[in-house]
Amino acid sequence: METFIKASQFLLSLSFLVILHELGHFIPAKFFKTKVEKFYLFFDPWFSLFKWKKNGTEYGIGWLPLGGYVKIAGMVDESMDTKQLNKPAEPWEFRAKPAWQRLIIMLGGVFVNFMLAFAIYIGVIYVWGETTLSESKDGYMYSELAQEKIGFENGDVILAINGKYVDGMQKITEELLYGGDIQVKRANDTLTLHVPEDFLAHWAENKEPILNYRMPFFVAQIPKESHNAETGLEPKDHIIGILGDSVRFVDEFVKIAEKHKGEKLEISVLRKHEKIQLHVQLDSAAKLGVMRGLPDLASLEKLGYRLETKHYTLAASIPLGIKKGFATLQSYIRQFQLIFNPKTEAYKSLGGFVSMGSIFPSVFDWQTFWGITAFLSIILGFMNLLPIPALDGGHVVFLLYEIITGKAANQKVLEVAQTIGMILLFGLMFYANLNDLFKFIFK
Repeated sequence: METFIKASQFLLSLSFLVILHELGHFIPAKFFKTKVEKFYLFFDPWFSLFKWKKNGTEYGIGWLPLGGYVKIAGMVDESMDTKQLNKPAEPWEFRAKPAWQRLIIMLGGVFVNFMLAFAIYIGVIYVWGETTLSESKDGYMYSELAQEKIGFENGDVILAINGKYVDGMQKITEELLYGGDIQVKRANDTLTLHVPEDFLAHWAENKEPILNYRMPFFVAQIPKESHNAETGLEPKDHIIGILGDSVRFVDEFVKIAEKHKGEKLEISVLRKHEKIQLHVQLDSAAKLGVMRGLPDLASLEKLGYRLETKHYTLAASIPLGIKKGFATLQSYIRQFQLIFNPKTEAYKSLGGFVSMGSIFPSVFDWQTFWGITAFLSIILGFMNLLPIPALDGGHVVFLLYEIITGKAANQKVLEVAQTIGMILLFGLMFYANLNDLFKFIFK
């Protein structure tokens, strides 16, 4: 069921983005009286799920959910249909239009993607506001990979990354993936740690959160099959001690418990403001066999966290949404650049449709859905703008050449470039989805 919910959200988001992207080409093409032969959601090799024709344009839905397309008469596109190009250009064909009109038609899809992302971010901020969880003075809890490769210890407070203060767990995580030097406060000392260049490649293997908030140990549930089902532990118990040592956070409990794997020991729990001593059993992995829960807001505030939601007027939401859109685009460009650095081995993190679908939550939530859709819209816009033949950016390069030199590129050159671009794109798509398959089988 979880997979179905994620897949449904991804399909809905992708369909929405593809239709609007193609409308970005379709509308200016119609405006400049250019014939649009087809408008399709998804691809339709050999057959389509259904189709209809209106005003000379065939509209339909294909069976291969890899995107969509508009087929504009007199243009070398992904369909590789070049029959009509052997005849003199008709006034309603793409190739007969002035270069500046063709440029607008080609940039229309990318323009819509970026404007859509900005509009979504504005809407999300206006409807739901911005919720932030303030930083704790007790540092973070770090993954095993971050401890092993970077040298973090639980409780380290991050002061700066590459000489700059970074606030918020999400931003810190992102900066750590880029690499560099980190200044941390550990107890009363200030240390400098370094992120190795291959850290991103190691992280990409399982994408485990690099760091998380340090939380107290609350028991949410004790499964019937747990080895501590009959020891007196109850849901909502707050574990505050182990073997006489007080513990404030989960990582402190785990650190002591790992030294006593498989042993029976005493813990202290707080239950309805009453301190209770219990004897529990650790398994061979030093686990209690219980499900952990999150503390309520009152407990979080005692730990130094404060959850705040700010609401904005529409006028105030507009600049904030635009700023968020540009920040997201800048962040994605930085991530994209890592792929071309062989030392980072970032190519290992490339994923296909499974990876894209997995970023959606297992429970449908409109705020999260629109936030992810805006992010995907920026990715779609940026990727289509790359100067690769077969993408919008490839066509733009040839059109700019024509505008600057006053000479159109040779038709055969366009056809060969389109073929090479298609091979590159399908190769990249094959590799990315093969990565997903590899991870699914071996991880």
